[in-house]
Amino acid sequence: MKKFYEQLTDKQPWNGLFMGNHAVARAMLEAGVKVITSYPGSPTPEIAEALNSVPQEMRDYHFEWATNEKVATEIAFGSSINGNLSTVFFKSVGLNVASDSFVQLGLMNLTGGLVIILGDDPGANSSQNEQDNRHFARMSYIPVMEPATPAEAYQMFLEAAKLSKQHQMPIILRLTTHVCHAKELIKFGSVGESKGFRADFDAKNGPYLPITRAVFPLKKKAMEKLDLLKKVSEKSPFNKIYSPFGSGDINGKKLGIISSSMPALSIMENLDKAGKSVDLLQINFSYPMPEEMISDYLKGRDEVLIIEELDRIMEYEIKSLAFDRNIKCRILTRGTHEEIMGELTSERTWDILSGHWPQVFEINIDPVHEPFANPRIAQMCPGCGHRSAFHAIKQALPEGTITVGDIGCHSLGFFEPYNMGEMLLSMGHSNGTAAGLTIGNERRKVLAFIGDSTFFHAGLPAIINAVLYDHDFTLVVMENNTTAMTGHQPHAGTGEIGEKISIDKVLESFGVKFIRRIDTYQQKKLAEYIKESLDHKGFSVVIASHPCMLKFMKQQRRKEGFVQKHVEIDQNKCERHLTCIEKFGCPSFKKNDDGSITVNEDLCIGDGSCRPTCPVSAIDFKKEAE
Repeated sequence: MKKFYEQLTDKQPWNGLFMGNHAVARAMLEAGVKVITSYPGSPTPEIAEALNSVPQEMRDYHFEWATNEKVATEIAFGSSINGNLSTVFFKSVGLNVASDSFVQLGLMNLTGGLVIILGDDPGANSSQNEQDNRHFARMSYIPVMEPATPAEAYQMFLEAAKLSKQHQMPIILRLTTHVCHAKELIKFGSVGESKGFRADFDAKNGPYLPITRAVFPLKKKAMEKLDLLKKVSEKSPFNKIYSPFGSGDINGKKLGIISSSMPALSIMENLDKAGKSVDLLQINFSYPMPEEMISDYLKGRDEVLIIEELDRIMEYEIKSLAFDRNIKCRILTRGTHEEIMGELTSERTWDILSGHWPQVFEINIDPVHEPFANPRIAQMCPGCGHRSAFHAIKQALPEGTITVGDIGCHSLGFFEPYNMGEMLLSMGHSNGTAAGLTIGNERRKVLAFIGDSTFFHAGLPAIINAVLYDHDFTLVVMENNTTAMTGHQPHAGTGEIGEKISIDKVLESFGVKFIRRIDTYQQKKLAEYIKESLDHKGFSVVIASHPCMLKFMKQQRRKEGFVQKHVEIDQNKCERHLTCIEKFGCPSFKKNDDGSITVNEDLCIGDGSCRPTCPVSAIDFKKEAE
C-alpha cells in the first residue's frame, strides 16, 4: 500500500478518496505551483500537512510557514512577480491580518500567477466571528471561485491557476469548513515535469508602486481584467442549472432558486426530496457574476429565491442587475437575522424554502431530531500546562483583577473553573487592550495572556508600545513550544525552522525590565512570580512555560520501552474537597455516585501536575508506574 505522500505525488492520473484540503494540495502539484506560504488556522492546515508529508528531496515546490498571514501574502506576491506560480492560504480572520497588502494585489501585474485560498468559517466553528470575505474580493478587484465539494475544490484550483497565469492577476479560491474537511472520490490528473524556479522580476512588468497618480491606471487595468473574467464566468462549467424535475408551472408560476457553494448542495437535496418542478442556478464562479446567465434565468421565471451563506452580497448584486435591466421577475430573499447566520444545512435551507413556497416545500416535513449532546464545556487536554498556569495564577490574583484573553488553547481559560480572559478581539490584541485598561486606572490590577506563536505573529508591536509608555500591566506568555490549537505547527520560537528565537532575549532587547520564566507545573513559584509582577510598577512579563503535552506524549509513545504512567486517589486520605475537579478541572477525574473521586485511566497521562493541587496530598502516581 502506498504511503500518503507517494499517492499525493504520483505523476500518473489516479482516482482516490481525498478530503478537500488534500485534494487542493494535489491540485497545486498538478498546476506546477512553485511557492506556497501560509500561517496556521482552521479550516485549512491540512493543506500544509499534505505538502509537508513529502520528503524534502522529492519536492518541486517551496513551502513555508510564515510568521503571520501578511508576511505569507507578501512572500507569495514576491515569488509571483519573479515569475513563479504561487499560492497563499489561511483562515477567514487571517485575511484581516493580511489585508494591508492583500487589497493591493488586484492592482498588480502578477507575472507568475497567484491563487489565494481563503478558509471561511460559516458558523464560527473555529473562529471568533464568521466574517464573509467576499467583501474583500469586491474591495480588491479579485475574482472569486467557490467550490461546493472536494472535487470542485480540486478542479477549481486548477482553473484558478490557469486563469491567474493567463491574466497575470490574483484569483481567490474561497473554501468553507465543510468543503475543506469533507471527503470525496476524485479523479486526479497527471503531474508534469518540474520547470524549476524563476528569477525574472522586471519593473517594466509593473508599475509596482501604487502611489499618487499611478494608482488610477492600475485601478483601471484591474477593472478591465475583471471585465475579461466576467466573460469567463458566463461560460464557466461551475455555473450551471440543476433541474431534477424540470422547470414547469406551479400554481401558474415558474419558480427558481439562485445559490452557490455549500448551500447549493443543501438545496439540491431539498429539490430531490420535494419532487417538484423547481430548479436551481448554481453560481460557483461567483465574482465577477455571470450577468447574462443570471438575467436569462430571471427572465424565464416568475419568482426566484436567492439563498447564500452569510451576508447579502449576491442578493444585492442580483437585485441591482434586475433593476437596471427592468426584469420583472419577483426576487425573494432570506428574511430573518437568524437566516443570515451560521451554516446553511439542508434542514435550514428547507425551512427557508418552505417559508416562501409551503405548497412545494411542506412546513415541518421530516423534522430533524437533534442527537443528545452532553453539556460538557470545552476542555484543555489532560496534562496541559495552561491548566496548571491558570490554577496557580487564579490563586495569586487580587480581587477585582481584570484579565485579558487572546487567541490560542489558553482561550479556554475563560470557562469554568478558571474564569480568566474576560475579553478577546484577535490575535495579539491582549497587550494593547490591557494597556488601554490601565489608563486612568489606579484601583484594579490588569493581567493579559498571549501564546508563544501569537507572540511572534502579532504581539510584538503592542509589547514595544507597552515598553515605551511603561503601561502598568502584567503579560503572561503561555509558552507551549508549538502552535497547538491548529495541529502543532512550528513557529519562530520552536527551533524547528531555522535557529530558535528566544522570547526572553526578544523582550530583553525591547527593554522590558521585569521578566520571569517558570515551568507551569511549579505552581507555587508561578503564583509567587505573578504576585511579584503585579506589585511591580510598570510593564512586566512572566513566561509560563510547559511543552504541549498532547504533542509531547505523542512523541514519548513512539519511543522504545515507553511505560504509561497514571495517578491514583488514595481513598484513605481523600476528604472530598473536590479541588481536583472543581478548581483544577482535569477531565481525568470523575466523581462517582457514592461521592468518591477516581481517575479515568483512558484520559490520564500520568503527568502529575494535579498532585500539588490536592489540599490533603491524596493524589500520587500509581505504585507500579513509579
